[in-house]
Amino acid sequence: MTESGRKTSEAGRRLVIAIDGPAASGKSTTAKLVAERLGYMHVDTGAMYRAITLKVLRSGLAPDDRNSITRLLETTRVQLRNEGGGLHVLLDGRDVSEEIRSPEITRAVSAVSGLPEVRQVMVREQRALGERGGIVLEGRDIGTVVFPQAECKFFLIAGIGARAERRLKELRAKGVAADLEELQKEIADRDRCDSTRAVSPLRKAADAVEIDTSDMTIEQQVDAVVRTVRERLEHVRGS
Repeated sequence: MTESGRKTSEAGRRLVIAIDGPAASGKSTTAKLVAERLGYMHVDTGAMYRAITLKVLRSGLAPDDRNSITRLLETTRVQLRNEGGGLHVLLDGRDVSEEIRSPEITRAVSAVSGLPEVRQVMVREQRALGERGGIVLEGRDIGTVVFPQAECKFFLIAGIGARAERRLKELRAKGVAADLEELQKEIADRDRCDSTRAVSPLRKAADAVEIDTSDMTIEQQVDAVVRTVRERLEHVRGS
């Protein structure tokens, strides 16, 4: 079967693929490339929470101001578009794809995303996007909360050192100054917040395939995920 024919066939199965893991474990790039290979839609759920966080900070609200943020959600719209080979994040109709990646947003997003009201709204939107399948979603609670019934689940991990190096490289590529030790501390703090929050904590689904990306290239990560998905598809066809 040609690659084009394979994509058509795989897209026809319309699986839901969940890729979870901590910050800088390689989820976003891996999910994007897996979606491209399979002809699926890519959804970066973390970008949705970052967009909400951007609006919270622009509105002059504290990240833990639960009541005010709940009211803010009523007039907030977050959209994702896969265009031009990349994922674009729209906040109230305006593209904020670059702005949501700033260190300021990174420091505040755990507090905002941990609010039950925020997660309720975002999870509803994420489920609507994936209700027909044919989608690769990445985040921290996709396989455990958003789509616990997903046909394919993955949990990406990596050492803090490797993740901090990746984040440093990303920031430098954008001309943003950063310190490696400070990034390691921020990632460790983020892991602690995400893993201990009361609502939808970061954790591996019991049936997720764990992949340690510490010493893997992006190509190897993508190959590992796609290989497992294709094995699952063959199993489904066979049964």
